[in-house]
This record gives sequence, structure tokens and C-alpha cells, in this order.
Amino acid sequence: MDRRSFLRTSALGGSAAAASTLAAPVYAQGRRTLTLVTTWSRGLAGVHDSAQYCADKITAATDGQLTVDLKAAGELVGAFEVFDAVASGQADMYHGVDYYFTGQHPAYQFFASLPFGMTAMELNNWYYHDGGMELHHELGTIFNMKPFLAGNTGAQSGGWFNKRIESPQDFQGLRFRMPGQGGEVLSKLGASVQNLPGGEVYQALSSGAIDGTEWIGPWADEKAGFQEITKIYYPAGFHEPGPGLTLATNLEVFESLTPAQQTIIQEVSTASNLWTLSLFLANNASALQRLQASGVQLAEFPEPVWDAFGQAANEVYQQYMGDDLYKRTYDSYMTSLQNSASWIDRSEGTYTTQRDRVIGR
Repeated sequence: MDRRSFLRTSALGGSAAAASTLAAPVYAQGRRTLTLVTTWSRGLAGVHDSAQYCADKITAATDGQLTVDLKAAGELVGAFEVFDAVASGQADMYHGVDYYFTGQHPAYQFFASLPFGMTAMELNNWYYHDGGMELHHELGTIFNMKPFLAGNTGAQSGGWFNKRIESPQDFQGLRFRMPGQGGEVLSKLGASVQNLPGGEVYQALSSGAIDGTEWIGPWADEKAGFQEITKIYYPAGFHEPGPGLTLATNLEVFESLTPAQQTIIQEVSTASNLWTLSLFLANNASALQRLQASGVQLAEFPEPVWDAFGQAANEVYQQYMGDDLYKRTYDSYMTSLQNSASWIDRSEGTYTTQRDRVIGR
């Protein structure tokens, strides 16, 4: 039995089992509780907030016809187990970042962030107007899911290090936490890359199990407390210039909902996408100022390091081109990126450069 058939059989069985445990009057009254599992521990700044936003708004917008019960990482299943839990019907929905699931299919990377890929605005352009959502749904169907983008952190930082990075050779043997294809890039530079859930990163860094980590950006990183362990921080990174977060619903569950309820899930996801991005951008600048005031040293990767990142990233892309869906998604993504970037550079890019020159910052 192939994976798709297994997941569909498991999902149908799980859905039937779940239905049998629900009291008939609940369905008679048209009310349902959907279990939402997340890749986030409670309290992780921004990302847990995004999941909670989705749960609260779906419940409110359906006037309680759907009650979304959020289970943070570890409360029902582990952070990296949410995908299979929803695919099989053990849970109804997950909120997370899809590069955690590239082991299921490498094309999931595009709906989070590609190294040297799209900013948040460019990702939205592709997703909503240039075929990205349709490809996300095609991918989700393979695994019995209906996914939607439901958040964005904005550009993520290069991370926290126990030494400055002066050349590509400095990654040799470095034990570093970075998920997805960004981690694969660092592996090609000789790093020993680890993929840890967010709730486990602080302990790994403080214990010396890893030498450095990326997480999100100044606000979330400050809340996580990494500045208590190391003082070398790279605000700019190559790996996640605008990563999307996903809300995915078990496909049988989604199709069992009314059209209005389906629309509410989609529209709440879209609203969460904007709300979450704004949440991070509103908090990052002041958090960075506080980090500097506490003694954190800001650093930038030298150009030879950026060049090495770029060369390795292209090698990572190419190793998946034999998969048809990955190749089609890559081609669609890159075409949209080139179109968006060419206009943004000539319009907003020129404007912000001149604005900062004329009025100063």
C-alpha cells in the first residue's frame, strides 16, 4: 500500500472512530469541536499567538458552530508529529511551518520559505494571485489535507553564534539548529545541523548541545532568552526571508463542513497571515534595541559567506528537481518571484532608498 492510500485509509478510519465517540445531539444541534494541534509550545512569541488567533477567530466567526480546541506541542502529540496526526485523523487541524514536513514531500518547503527566496509580500503575491495556493492544495491532497497560509514572521534573523563567522570555513563542524533547506545549505558548508522544535532550542543552546541557533527575529528571540546564553547575533539571514505559516485541516473533515464554514477557515487563515506578519514587524525594532542595550553584539555575514550560502542553496534546489510536483512548484515560484521583484525594486525599492536619503532615519 502506498503512503497516500495508507493515509486515506487511516484518515477515514480515524474520522469514523472520532464520529462514533461524539454524542448524536451535538451533531443534531450543528455544533462540532475541532482539535487543532500545533508545532509551537505555549508562550512562543508570535507563532503560538498566530495559532491561537486562528482558533479563536474560527470559533467566533462560526458563532460557536465550530469550536476549535488548541493543543500546543506536547499536549496531544509532539511538535513534529502534528502532520501525521492530521493526515490520519487523530487530530482535525494543525498550525505550523511546512518546512518541518519536507520529509513527507520536499515541495512543502515552498509554502514556508526557500533559501534566497521570497519576502512576505512576494510570497503573498504568488500564493493568492499567481498559482501558489492551488499548488499547496494539490500537495495537501496527497496527504489528505486542505492547507492555507495562516501567518508570516517576516524576514528571519541569521541567528545566534558562539563565535563570529568570518569565512565559509567557520561552519565546518559547527553544531547549529536550522530546519528545512536552510539547514541543508549549512550542511553543505560542513555544519552539523539539527532540527529542533522551538520549545527545545533554549535548553540545547544553554547546555552546549548546539553551538548556535536561528529562531525567528529580535522579538521572538528575546522572549526565548537566547541573549542570556550568547551575545553574538546576526540580524540578517539567507534562509527565511519571509516564511509562511500554515493552517491545514484533515480533508475529510474539511469536506464535511458547510460551504460557509469552509470559507470562514480560509478567510480566517488569510486574516491571520496579515495579522501575524504585522505582529512581528511591530515588535522587532524595539526588541533589537533592547538586545543591543543588554550587550548583544550585532554582526553581518561577509560577502564570501553570502556567496557560499547562494552556491549551496542552488545545489540544494537541484537535488529535488527529479520530483514532478517539486519542479512545477519551483518553476511557478521562481517565475512569480522574478516578476514581483522586478516591480518592487523599481517602485518601493527606489522610494524607500530616496525616502531614507531625504528625510533620514
